[in-house]
This record gives sequence, structure tokens and C-alpha cells, in this order.
Amino acid sequence: MFRRVAIIGGGAAAATLLSELLERESPQPLQLDWFTGGDTPARGVAYGTTSERHLLNVRAASMSMFAGKPRGFLDFMQRHDPSIAGTDFLPRRSYGDYLESEMARTLQQGKANGHDVHILPLTVDALVPESDHVTVIHGEESRPADAAVLAVGALPPQPLAGVSAAALASTRYVVDPWDLLSHIERVGQVPDKVVLIGLGLTAVDVLLELSACWPRTRFVAISRHGLLPEAHQQVTSAPADDGAMLVEAMHDAPEIRRWLQLIREAIGAGDDWRTVIDSLRPHTPALWRELPQQQRGRFLRHANWAWQRARHRMPPQVQEAISSLEQSGRLQRRRGRLQSLDVVGDTLRLTLRRTGALDTLDADMVIQTVGLDTDIERTGHPLLRQLLVNRHIVADPHGLGVMAAADGRLQHAGGHWPHLFAIGSLMRGTLWESTAMPEIRQHAHRLADQLLGEPVISPPPG
Repeated sequence: MFRRVAIIGGGAAAATLLSELLERESPQPLQLDWFTGGDTPARGVAYGTTSERHLLNVRAASMSMFAGKPRGFLDFMQRHDPSIAGTDFLPRRSYGDYLESEMARTLQQGKANGHDVHILPLTVDALVPESDHVTVIHGEESRPADAAVLAVGALPPQPLAGVSAAALASTRYVVDPWDLLSHIERVGQVPDKVVLIGLGLTAVDVLLELSACWPRTRFVAISRHGLLPEAHQQVTSAPADDGAMLVEAMHDAPEIRRWLQLIREAIGAGDDWRTVIDSLRPHTPALWRELPQQQRGRFLRHANWAWQRARHRMPPQVQEAISSLEQSGRLQRRRGRLQSLDVVGDTLRLTLRRTGALDTLDADMVIQTVGLDTDIERTGHPLLRQLLVNRHIVADPHGLGVMAAADGRLQHAGGHWPHLFAIGSLMRGTLWESTAMPEIRQHAHRLADQLLGEPVISPPPG
């Protein structure tokens, strides 16, 4: 087992792994160093929102922190309000409360079991993996660890290509929408017209909040296809079957065009397309691992947008709110790709490309809402830059985090490190689905088993 473990990152994935370790019986007391980076431990960006308008996109019954306690979150909420049902979509701030509560409980339990836990509000500057340990460096100090886990979440967003230096300097082009929502009171003059680039769940959250805070502001949202995420059903429905035949057929033919054909056929034979998509969820990591890199690239270019709409759906009440914005004339959706963005006089001018033609659009403020960034080759994240430059990790060729084994062991030029792991968004290239809580808790459960078991022996780096 790895007795001394360092966890780097302050969000839900890190908190879930730490709690899994503290929940277990281990042969020896553990020493756990949790480097939170100064953020509020456990909440991270995802559950750090204070707005009641920002809802979970998964029903309450499926949001437990622990694989072995499926009712964890629901029980927590029902202790405060017995009327809450497992099918409800609840505020993300409530889930943050639940994470903090569970962390406090498991920390107390861990202390009683003799574990030594250090919650360090520090940023890790470098990791140096050796043949038998990892050195964790922060400032002028260093700490040895038997194993280290990267749980850094989504990377700091980077400006889109085509955005001019003048637009960035104007402060009216917003790269990080969550920073804007956290400090909305800093905005001096409320903009009359706001353009959002991206139409996924991040855009939906931004629209809900800003439309309420700025009741006179008009919004235009732009994406390649101009389509919003699909919505969950008002009432849940179970799939007609477990999807085994579909999954088997997909395993037999790891090719995107064939997969899309099989999925369309399964949807045509069922009552609701959502049940087909949901039946694939437990099998997605294994299917993704079988998909050749060329086919992964084809999926990302041609089908990812449709998968994201269907797989990551919004609650029905959120769909109603967004529809109301459209019907009132305050929200307009447009198709197009950003060609360029610059300052022209007192406005920001966007040039959009659509089916070969160019169009222009002016705005008082432009907000980048394209979703999470996992491209470590483009990131300014200091720790990941250090690991990449020193060839301790390998970037996924499609910008989906790091190259890693299915169990989380990070790849380097000579193979896989036996004691350097990742969990969460950095694992998208290996698992594809790695950012939602149902997947995170499963990975945390397996990774805790591995950390407390026999280490995997790998050859030293070549």
C-alpha cells in the first residue's frame, strides 16, 4: 500500500478520493497531504456557486459522494426537507454543502482511526516522480510522498483564437464566466447587449444568472449549430432493456459512423431516445478505450456536439426559463463560428463565419462559454506546464487531458508511473466521461482500492 499520499486539487474529485481513503480500514495509518490551492475545500468551481438558479444536471438520487452509499446526498437533503424527492434537480450550492459536511465527517472519522491528514491551502509548483516515490514541491519546501494524485479539475480557460489583444485589454471580453458571476458587483455599467460564445450548460448557467441580475440586457448566444442542450424528462423512465445488445454491437465495430447508425436504430426501436443514451453511460469508458485515435478525432470533429447535447441535459425547469427568455425577445440564438473579435469604437465587433459567408455582430460585452478546457499543451497551469516540459506526463493528442492507464496511472515516455495518478477532467482522453459525479465517485472508489492495495510495478523511465 501507499502509506503517504499527496492529493493536488481542491474540488469535488479530490474531496471524494480523500473521503474514500478515510472511510476504509487500512493496515497502517495513512498520512494524507491535501493541497487545495487556496480554494474552498471540496466545492471547487463546480459547486462553489452561491446562486439558487444554478441546478444540478443530475437528479438528487444519483449524486451520492460514495459508490457504497447511493442515497448519501438524498438522505442529507431530506434531513433538512423531507419533501425532497430523488427525482428532483437541486441547487449546486446545496451539493457543495453536502460535500463539506461529508468532508468534516470523514476527517473526524479518519482522525479517530489514527490517520494523519494535512489540509494545505497551498499551490503545488512542481512534482518530481522517481522510481519509488514522488517529491511534492511548493515554494521553497518539498514533501516526499509514496504516491501523488492530480485532481486539478478543469484548466484555466484560454482566450479563443481570433480575439485581439485590444479586446482582451478592454476587460469587456470575459474569458472566465465563473469569475464574472462571482464578482458581478464589480461590473460598472450594465451592458445593453451581451454575446455568449458557446451554447452548452455553461452558457445556460450564465444566461440564468445574468438575465436575472441585468433585467434590461439582451443576449445573443452563438455556437456552431445554434442549439441548446436537450432537457431531461419531467418524469424519469427506465430503459426497455439494459442496452447489452447495443453495447455488444458497438464493441464489435469500433467506428464512429457505425456507432451512430447503431444508436439511431436503437432510438428508433424505443419509446424515448434518452433511455438509449443513458443505457450507454456505464459502458462509455470501455467503448472509448476501444476507439482508435483516428476515430476519436472524427468523433470530436463531427459528433461531439450532438453527444454533448444529448448526454449532458438540463433540468426541465431550466429549459422553461431559457425558453421564456427567448419568447420574450431577450435571448437570440445564432449559428456561426468566431472568425475574429476586435474593439471598434465603443463596441466589440465579432466576425462570424457561417457556411462560407462572413457576418458581423456588435456587443457591449462578450462572454466565452465554451465549457471546460483540458488541453494541457496550451494551458498556462504552472504545475502541468512543469510536468509536461520535464516529460513526466504526455498530453492527449486531442487535447483531452493526459495520457493515462484506465486505473489513473499517468503515462510518460517510458511507460506508466506506478505512483503518479490522475482523477477527474484530466482523464477525459482515457475515460471520456470523467467529469460528472457518478463517474468521479466510481473512479475514486477504484483508485482508493489501488492506493491501499499492492502498488503496480512499472519499469523505471527510460
